[in-house]
Amino acid sequence: MISIFLYAIISVLIVSIISFIGLFTLSIKTDRLKRFLIYMVSFSAGALFGDAFIHLLPELIEEYGLTTWLSLTILGGVIIFFILEKIILWNHCHIPITKDHVHPFAIMNLVGDGLHNFIDGMIIGVSYLISIPAGIATTIAVGLHEIPQEIGDYGVLIHGGFSRMKALTLNFLIALVAVLGTVSAFILNNYLENIQPFLIAIAIGGFIYIAGSDLIPELHKESKIKKSILQLICFIIGIIVMLLLIFLES
Repeated sequence: MISIFLYAIISVLIVSIISFIGLFTLSIKTDRLKRFLIYMVSFSAGALFGDAFIHLLPELIEEYGLTTWLSLTILGGVIIFFILEKIILWNHCHIPITKDHVHPFAIMNLVGDGLHNFIDGMIIGVSYLISIPAGIATTIAVGLHEIPQEIGDYGVLIHGGFSRMKALTLNFLIALVAVLGTVSAFILNNYLENIQPFLIAIAIGGFIYIAGSDLIPELHKESKIKKSILQLICFIIGIIVMLLLIFLES
């Protein structure tokens, strides 16, 4: 169990380091960056769906069987993530940004991002409770999802009035909240009997919600055939990567 815990902590720290990606986007023009990110979003959506249906769900069914409560818990995960996203959106500041109104907007973004990272950390921790290969697959899926997310968060902090260095530092500190999520997952598993399948099912529901509700709609904003085909290819590649990771179990 100790080795699995170390795997999980190292994985979540690696994902947290992705918060520094904003540093590498400073010299990239905004339009070019957006064109690249949409394909990363496609890849991430495929990876999230792939991880949920290829790694987490089969492992859960093999261990506990396919039951009504399992389906309901997965749906419960979708509902939980729907509520959490609503809370984050309700707390976002909609007052126009001016010199007198800068930091509240950016700070609310940090609060929302902290909650998001905590949940990501829990999902990674829960996945390692299934198996090390499942944890690695989830880490990759979460990491891919975090790349466009962290670039966006970095941009919000800059727009909110923070200096580039302070924005990078705060983004990284908030990313480390994911470690608390991972630790919480292991604590809950140790002290609450039979909590593991519920946590895994909620994580599956979360991945399905994020990929289907947040990422797929972004892809539909592009209607040009060539770009849409490239998005589809990236989406399928994300699924294939998750499929190939099954060989880690052998």
